[in-house]
Amino acid sequence: MNFLGKYYDEIEVGERHVTRGRTVTETDIVQWCALTGDWYVLHTNAHYAAQSRFGQRIAPGLLVHAIAAGLGVPADAPAIVANYGTDALRFTAPTFIGDTVRLKSEVLAKTDKRSGQDGVVKIGWNVYNQNDTLVLASDLQILMNCRGRPN
Repeated sequence: MNFLGKYYDEIEVGERHVTRGRTVTETDIVQWCALTGDWYVLHTNAHYAAQSRFGQRIAPGLLVHAIAAGLGVPADAPAIVANYGTDALRFTAPTFIGDTVRLKSEVLAKTDKRSGQDGVVKIGWNVYNQNDTLVLASDLQILMNCRGRPN
């Protein structure tokens, strides 16, 4: 079970979760670029990217981070109040069109905010491709309610 489906007071440091895989498509990249206005040539120009160190187009790093959120955050998580922030975000390897990524997450720490009401969960939030290559490393922090506390 994904620990983000629990309440703050039920989560234990050290809990882990690995998601299903999801393939990054050209459509993902085009839609991301259209939505954000980020039309950087390594994402959108096949000829230019072929001449680069990567040899082909790469997915925007923030798109990969957004895909990780889609993989790792349950749509109906009862206790999540807000994304509290991301620390130490690093794009450690390129993600290419056709790569299948998955999220490996681990609870690193918990910080009480209002005793008995809510707290922040710090999570190792790391994305790997189909070859088990780390493509994104970060620490995600999420503000979560304790059981019995309404969002």
